[in-house]
Amino acid sequence: MPEGTTDLAHLPNTEADKFRLRHFVERLIETGEIDIIDQPVELADLTLHMDGNPKAVLFRKAGKEQAEIVGNLCASRKRMAAAFDVEETDLLQEVLQRLATPQKTEAVARETAPVQQIVWTGNKADFTLLPVPFQHGRDGGPYLSSTLDFTINPETGLTNLGCRRMMLRGRREAGVDLNAPSDLKAIYEAAASRGERLPVSFLLGAHPIDHIAATMRVPVDETGLLASLRGETLKLVKSITNDIMVPADGEMVIEGYLDERGHVEDEGPFGEFAGYYGIMKKNPVFHLTAITMREDALFQTSTISGPAISQTDTAMLNTVKSETVVWRALQTAIREPIAVNATAAGAGMFNLRISMRPRVPGEARNAIAAAFGCLANVKNVFVVNDDIDIFNDQQMDWAMATRFQPDRDLVVQGGMRTLPLDPSLYGARVGAKAGFDLTIQADRRAAIEFTVPAPPDIKGERFDSVRKALTDGPKSFSELMAALGTKDGRDVGIELEPIREEGILTRLKEGEYALKD
Repeated sequence: MPEGTTDLAHLPNTEADKFRLRHFVERLIETGEIDIIDQPVELADLTLHMDGNPKAVLFRKAGKEQAEIVGNLCASRKRMAAAFDVEETDLLQEVLQRLATPQKTEAVARETAPVQQIVWTGNKADFTLLPVPFQHGRDGGPYLSSTLDFTINPETGLTNLGCRRMMLRGRREAGVDLNAPSDLKAIYEAAASRGERLPVSFLLGAHPIDHIAATMRVPVDETGLLASLRGETLKLVKSITNDIMVPADGEMVIEGYLDERGHVEDEGPFGEFAGYYGIMKKNPVFHLTAITMREDALFQTSTISGPAISQTDTAMLNTVKSETVVWRALQTAIREPIAVNATAAGAGMFNLRISMRPRVPGEARNAIAAAFGCLANVKNVFVVNDDIDIFNDQQMDWAMATRFQPDRDLVVQGGMRTLPLDPSLYGARVGAKAGFDLTIQADRRAAIEFTVPAPPDIKGERFDSVRKALTDGPKSFSELMAALGTKDGRDVGIELEPIREEGILTRLKEGEYALKD
């Protein structure tokens, strides 16, 4: 057995593996939601199969080691909903319900933790033994793009969970991007200011629900948050070389620590979630101490950038997070929110659509303000009435074209904290946000100019003639057709002609025909 390797073979536990990544992949195979590439594929060619692909991709023979790698797993709303066993339309409410239902965590022994069936330490702990892809042409190196970081905040004792990428620097070092605001950045910088190393364990190969949990920022122990989203007790095992508890059912864990010297080494460039390259930055260095994994570990990579942002893992994960946070804010800001859509093409965070039923003047503005304030990432907010499907681009474009006046309905707020990774900021830390009130004023909702045309529905009382129908009272043209029992408008036109020639025919404001008094 190689130095630093421990093999703990034991029978698989089906119940314990309910949220195993491989099992979710098997479900996608059954439903046809994954492309399977059986032929050998070089690691630098994986992205060619994933960019713009509406399906997840399973590579059976990737790289020189012929490894199994799954990618693009979280890159569709359909697959995110499948992870929660609900329909797409029910995804947000299911997430909210689970977040509101706390679940427990439970520590298990190493011998019963599948993620520690194989343990590499010492010289065996080597990044280059993993099939790490080179994803974009100008990246600074190969990247682990699908890792979830687990860290204990020394000040609170709570476990923090996040999504992080890692650029390989060699066999035992990786660069970790900590430039954007995050809990991990704050925890790390506090540790570095004290001259202390910060232990971190990275989970690689996780169920989509775990990835969604990692996007949330909630002031609790976030292993409990993960358990809540799974909807049941979460089994945790202590890492081999630090005290951090990690999911026992993961595919692989990478253990180590962040350098106590601070942001000292070059990291990047990297194809970022906004669809452009992120520039090279000074970032901390991660030092590897151990790698643990299942005997049949499935490697995972994520799609992050490229020409089809709406079909990337990061966009869809951001979408679920943004919708969750904004919905909670709307519940206190307005009376009747209907739906929220953080568009995937807007990286799941920059462009936000809100459907609501306004009850009083100004509520749409309140919704805009709530969205501005609850997430720094949100930049453009579009608010519509509930007759607009916010998941339909054509309907949104129509609402923008017909219900919006820039001098009346545009809300612009400058000097706001925003996301530095927005390339339009040109490096600034504050920016502007825009709200678009596309709602119809309450007193105009019933007006004909905001009534959507539909095919004729010829209904109404029957009369012997158009003249007798009009004697009964004003009638629309379709009611006059019903009066004659015809579906040919020419018949009505013939009978209206002599009445008009008598000078006694008039038209009311919304088009009804009537006899003059």
